[in-house]
Formats: sequence, C-alpha cells, structure tokens
Amino acid sequence: MTDSSLLVHLPKPRVAESFLFWGRSIVLGQNMLFDVRPKESRKELFDREREIREIKMATEHPLVAITGIRRVGKTSVLKVALHEVGRPSIVIDARGLKQNFGRREFYALLANALKPSLPRLGDLLRSIRGIKILGLEVELSWKNESLSLVELFDRLNERKVVIAIDEAQRLRGPFSPEIRSAIAHAYDYNRNLTFILTGSEVGLLHEFLGVEDEDSPLYGRFIHEITLERFTEEQSIDFLRKGFEEAGKKVREEVLEEAVGELDGIPGWLTFFGNSYTAGGHDLQSIKRMAVRLALKELKNLLEGRPERYGHVLRAIAGNRRSWSEVKRYVEEREGCTISGSVLHNILENLEKMSLVKDYTFLDPIYEAAARLL
Repeated sequence: MTDSSLLVHLPKPRVAESFLFWGRSIVLGQNMLFDVRPKESRKELFDREREIREIKMATEHPLVAITGIRRVGKTSVLKVALHEVGRPSIVIDARGLKQNFGRREFYALLANALKPSLPRLGDLLRSIRGIKILGLEVELSWKNESLSLVELFDRLNERKVVIAIDEAQRLRGPFSPEIRSAIAHAYDYNRNLTFILTGSEVGLLHEFLGVEDEDSPLYGRFIHEITLERFTEEQSIDFLRKGFEEAGKKVREEVLEEAVGELDGIPGWLTFFGNSYTAGGHDLQSIKRMAVRLALKELKNLLEGRPERYGHVLRAIAGNRRSWSEVKRYVEEREGCTISGSVLHNILENLEKMSLVKDYTFLDPIYEAAARLL
C-alpha cells in the first residue's frame, strides 16, 4: 500500500526474509498485505477494486492522473492495474530525478524504464534510431537531439503502449518544456499511447502539466484524474485484521483501533505498523516513533533548497497555530523580524501544492509529528 518503499529496491524473496530498519527487523515474503514494497498483483492488494477498474477503463484516454497523499497506495494501484490491462507498459520512476535535471539524466531514467519492456517491445525498440540494446541493457543517445521524445513516442504508437510516470511532479525543471511538448504531441497524434502520471504533490503535478497555463502546450487538455483516498476507519481495521490473520498472529481489537486512531487510515503507515508489530514490535508508540523518524528524513528532503522559513511555518502549524495571524506571529518571533503577507502567502500556497498541509492542518499525522522535530 505504500507509495514508496521504505528501503530501496529489494529483490522479491522466494521465502520469508527480514532486514533491519532503524534497528528493528522488518519481514518480507510471506505476508503479502504487510509487505512494505509496492504491490504488483491483485492478491497482494487490499480493496481498491473500484480504483483499479477505473484506471483500466481510463487507459482509453490519452492522459490520466492518479493523485493522493504520500503512502496512500498510488504506486501499488498503478502496478496492479498495469499488470491486468494487458498492454505493454513503460514505467518511469521520476523519484530519482534531482532538481534542475537535464536531458542526459532524463534519458538515463527513460533507458532504465525501457528495460523491463524488452520482451514485448524489444523488436520495435531495436529499430528506433538512437536506441542501442546490448543484452538486457538499453542506451539512449541524448547528445545533439539524435533521439527526440516526439520521435520515440511516434514509434511507440505503432503498438498500444501505456507510459506511466511515477511521482511526475519531479519532472518540473529546465527540461520540462520538452517533456510537456512531447506529451502534447502524443495527445494529439498518437492515438495508441496512454500517459498515466501519479503525483503525491498534487498542486505541483498540476503545475507541471500546465493545463490551466495558457503558455503550456497542454493547456486546455482533458485529464482523467483519479484520486486515491485514505481508508475509512472500518477499512483500516479490516486491513490490519486480515494482515495479522495472514501472518498467523492474534492481535486484540483495541490494539487495532488504537493504531488506526494514530495512523489515520493511511495504507502505507498501517502497513508499516503491521509489519513492525509482526516482527516483534509490540509497542505502538515505539513503532510510531520509527515512522516519524522516517517521515522527518523525507520531509527534510522535500524542503531541501527551500528557505528555513518553510520549516518555521510547518512547525507553527504542527504546534496548532490554525490561522494566518497565529502562523505569522510564530514565524516572526522565531526570526526576530517582520514577514510580509505576500511571502507567507506564497509559502503556505507552496506547502499546499506539496500536499503537506491544507487549511492550516497537516494531511498526514505522522508528517505533523515529524514537523515538530524540524
């Protein structure tokens, strides 16, 4: 159910395995519901039948967006839907891109995404100028525009292909115009291609696409948007109950209810709790502290390169400042100077675009606890 693995790309084990995370053993393999990696088949996934059905139907549209807060399960739902849709797919994981990436970095990412498609698209890819295939490796020529994205999409259009970009808001940067222009070209001319973009920072994803920006080549284009919501309290308890049954572990109902109250129905954190509890962490608060430490690391990465003032604003909201004047007063006290209304407005707007807060409230209680430690 997580949107991003708690550790980087671990191979899927044939039998149960475990690894250490913050000094605690995390179990992989036997328990599908509590496996912390993104799911790939329906049997590994809890619920989400409606969303998977909608995604599969939406592949008849040229452009689809799957949105929702972090750890709500976007990557898992995307992978399961692509597994069932029956069309060749290319999944680009944009999380690895750094700010101000260029053609070289994006083409390296794209080449890596093309490798799993070789069994179904290898013959076509070998015929495209600027693509070199050596065994299971794919190289894309990026210098001097020897291979353009428009040309690549035109050739992929010879088959019915789904091109998915995970965490597509990371594509914002100097190379964005070329990517947007190529997607706009495919929207108009490549009827066999479907683009599915996921985004945890919903406002920034919309900003990248620019469908409301008159200067964007995607201006005015229709996007079929599918939003994944957190589980209800009933769904959350049912998820934990079934996960523990799958693990052969008996857990009292009050423990499940307390966990759901703390983690607010966010599938990724529920999975993290279930996995940690199964591995021997019988103290909800200690498991929550581990989750907060993980969220704090991610929060620092999200704020990297931004002024320290962003941290002040987040700490203010995490400290129950629920109005413009309260947040402004807190920041000014910390900085010892006056902050202009327009600056504070821009910060709050950007934090909402990053899907961290809305209306002076955190969207994720774990991130709220992490913000207090900034």
